Amino acid sequence: MDIALIWPWLLLGLFIFFAFTTEAMTGFGSIVIALSLGALVLPIPEILPVLVPLNIVMSSTLSWRHRHNIHWPTLWKLILPLMVLGTLSGYGLRPWLGDDYLRQGFGLLVLWFSSRELWRMFKGIEVRSHASWWSRCWMFLAGITHGLFASGGPLLVYALSGLQLDKQRFRATLILVWLSLNSLLTVVFLFDGSLLPAAPKIGLLVPVVIAAMLLGEWLHHRVNEERFRQAVFVVLWITGLILMRP
Repeated sequence: MDIALIWPWLLLGLFIFFAFTTEAMTGFGSIVIALSLGALVLPIPEILPVLVPLNIVMSSTLSWRHRHNIHWPTLWKLILPLMVLGTLSGYGLRPWLGDDYLRQGFGLLVLWFSSRELWRMFKGIEVRSHASWWSRCWMFLAGITHGLFASGGPLLVYALSGLQLDKQRFRATLILVWLSLNSLLTVVFLFDGSLLPAAPKIGLLVPVVIAAMLLGEWLHHRVNEERFRQAVFVVLWITGLILMRP
């Protein structure tokens, strides 16, 4: 097989290992990091049917492990109705956007998210709560970005800023959100014909995800999480700039 065809997927495997290790360690970022870096070497529509099912491997494992911390009222009454509607709307928009617009739009999202987090860290800004209507608008927009890029996390975290949940409940609830929405997207990919061609790559990359989960769990107790998050956001900020180029 032509090495030029294999090389981008080998790089994607490396990006997936880094991204999923980061999520296992810090609780965020598996798809947004892997897609940000992967979009530098492959088209987003080719990557998503691989990344989304792989995320289910991690989110299902973590959801089961932390099932007792899930805050069901927040999930069913607040997040999922708006996120599901937004996700389906975002998926419906994808045919209207070419690869360049998808890449640049995702780059803008990543740049905004990373800039906001780096600024908060630098200034020591506390998270403030939002009005209910404002949070719901951003949840719907988070669903749209999830339908477009399977990366609704940045906007959803912003929408839920100030929510009165402890860290464990917040994280466990969000993990189940991604399991639910990515399961929905996987079914959609099955029906639109993009899942089955990606199945061999998914099978080859499952061990990478498992290894990343194990390493992330080990690093969680040994590495300064705040410093690590800062380094990840710097990488994302640079990547966002590159993705936005014409």
